[in-house]
Amino acid sequence: MIPDHLRTTLRRAGQLTLMLALLLGSLLLVACHRGDSVEWRLTDVTGHMPDLDFRLVDDQGKAVTGKDYRGKVVLLYFGYTHCPDVCPLTLAQLHVVMQRLGPLADGARILFVSVDPARDTPEIMHAYVNAFDPRAVGLSGTPREIEALSKRYRSAFTREPDKGDGQYEVSHSSAIYVFDREGKARLLATPGNPQDALVHDLHLMLSLGNPT
Repeated sequence: MIPDHLRTTLRRAGQLTLMLALLLGSLLLVACHRGDSVEWRLTDVTGHMPDLDFRLVDDQGKAVTGKDYRGKVVLLYFGYTHCPDVCPLTLAQLHVVMQRLGPLADGARILFVSVDPARDTPEIMHAYVNAFDPRAVGLSGTPREIEALSKRYRSAFTREPDKGDGQYEVSHSSAIYVFDREGKARLLATPGNPQDALVHDLHLMLSLGNPT
């Protein structure tokens, strides 16, 4: 059974996604054709971050590793389903990015790693990520596994004090890590990057292979 807070979040997700789609639909693949420069518009982290490597549980309850996503361009993001604003907005924006990529988006996966494994069960994660995009996968694990993965990519999160009713928020980094089909860390997107930059770079990576 889906908790009430998640139902509310999912309704908001639908509204956010529709709004972004309407606003950005007319920009479909603007400046992202093969004639553009092959220079990255996001931060190039090639050689400065480790390969995609983890052992977690996906939103189907199946044990998975980074190798299970070889062959796909991966967008890794740390968040949680109780997040009041940043996470749903980020996932809604990523859905629009996938739409703008068209058929190429089938070669990509959004990996949403929960920094709140105590509350984010596979069932809850599955309902949450699929409300945004079918190419999104929810991942969770033990607190130690999540902390280790966060440190691996220089991310950070902190659980805030309990509000007294068992509810709490988790402050977390908001970067999106982009890995190529071989699991190599290639790009880093932050909230300050325009959506066009992410679409441009993903389009290049998906259509031209892994340009250097």
